[in-house]
Amino acid sequence: MTHVYGAHMERTNGCGSCDLPVNQPQVVVSRGNPHASLMLIGEAPGAREDELGKPFVGRSGQLIDRLMESVGLDPQTDAYICNVVKCRPPKNRRPTLVEIASCRPWLQQQIELVDPCVIALAGSTAVEAILGIKGGITRLRGQWQHWQGRLLMPLLHPAYLLRNPSPVDGAPVALTRGDLLEVRQRLIQVNRNAVVPMLDSSRRRLP
Repeated sequence: MTHVYGAHMERTNGCGSCDLPVNQPQVVVSRGNPHASLMLIGEAPGAREDELGKPFVGRSGQLIDRLMESVGLDPQTDAYICNVVKCRPPKNRRPTLVEIASCRPWLQQQIELVDPCVIALAGSTAVEAILGIKGGITRLRGQWQHWQGRLLMPLLHPAYLLRNPSPVDGAPVALTRGDLLEVRQRLIQVNRNAVVPMLDSSRRRLP
């Protein structure tokens, strides 16, 4: 697995399927555990991700990490984190359909190599890329979907949570934490990988 995954990383870094890599310093592939039962898929790298070469390491990533930790998930050991598109679109715009299609084979290879039981889709771009459902993330979030024999959980994108930071019950942050708790509980049920014992969520505070 390690050798095969390393070869995948090398091939991805040499990708020239679209114009995005031309002015980018590096391709942003993944972070976390390639043996995890959970995969988190976002939209595309931002400036910080482009700088460090890892997805979800800017403000959005820091927030999703805190939310995962608040339900007992370790982002580094319990999840494999990546994006639909591996290169940063100019001015952080949304990826085009051509860019998404160009990166889709790489994403599919990641899914097949990691072979997660559960996939969390952060934001409408990830939902559209995987499920083919356009828009409606506020309606879809929190509802389990089935795809290629896997369970998928649509989540609000953490960038949206940063714009709506209220921690009160029913607000986007609390809803996303609840959705991640559902993911956590499902991972315990499938019992694919060693996940730490369920912690009392009532004792954990929102980020």
